[in-house]
Amino acid sequence: MSWATWDQAAIAAGLSIVCFLALRLLRPGRVRDALMPAFYEFALISALYSLWRLARQLPLTHTDGALQRARDIDDVQQLLHLPTEISMQHFVVAHDPLAAVVNDYYATLHVPGLIVFMVWMFVRHREAYPHWRNGLAGLTAFCLVIRFVRVAPPRFIEELGFLDLSDKHGFDVYGDVGSGVSDQFAAMPSIHVGWAAVVALGVFTVSTSRWRWVVVLHLPLTIFVVAATGHHWWLDGFVAIGLLWVSLRVDTAVRTRFARQREPVLAG
Repeated sequence: MSWATWDQAAIAAGLSIVCFLALRLLRPGRVRDALMPAFYEFALISALYSLWRLARQLPLTHTDGALQRARDIDDVQQLLHLPTEISMQHFVVAHDPLAAVVNDYYATLHVPGLIVFMVWMFVRHREAYPHWRNGLAGLTAFCLVIRFVRVAPPRFIEELGFLDLSDKHGFDVYGDVGSGVSDQFAAMPSIHVGWAAVVALGVFTVSTSRWRWVVVLHLPLTIFVVAATGHHWWLDGFVAIGLLWVSLRVDTAVRTRFARQREPVLAG
């Protein structure tokens, strides 16, 4: 599946800014007041996406230490008595239709699910939207920085015996190392799990609908999927969830500090 390139996203951001500025020249009205924040947010998200795609295209072709770090993670997981990722893959491979679904889930749902969540949050829960948008931005920034420490996924450790489900089912997820939208040696942390946590926990936090219990399943399902496909270690996902928590806490702290700084001004 082909996603927008960095330059396409940059153009979209620029056009959104132009539309935002043009709307400012109009008289206040329902249409203007509804479109201005929408164009502003679309410009911001498009700009962040453009930067993300640019950063992902950095030619990180070296794999120094990646395999050893992966083995170290496996050792830690064994000390914690976590189930092995290969046991998850053996389970889905034994049920071929399930293996196909798991592979497609990994390849296709993380970005559309995030987009739908962001639009829904912006439209239905505008007051909570900035908090989760900033949490998403912080998490993604953490992932981009940490990827400079190369870590191989489980399927690259030959002694574990993983199958390449994308090759088996004809849905290629990755290209050559250092190319494409995704980086095969940036397993830690798992951006799939991190983005799934944004969607699942965001919906669960702001919604009172019974359907939120269905949406929250997106997180454990994604954790299972990334393990069963051999693309990530369990700890890759746990670290991503921790980084989201840190990002949300930082956003809350910054907002609280600015609110306190404004209090004397408002009192005066």
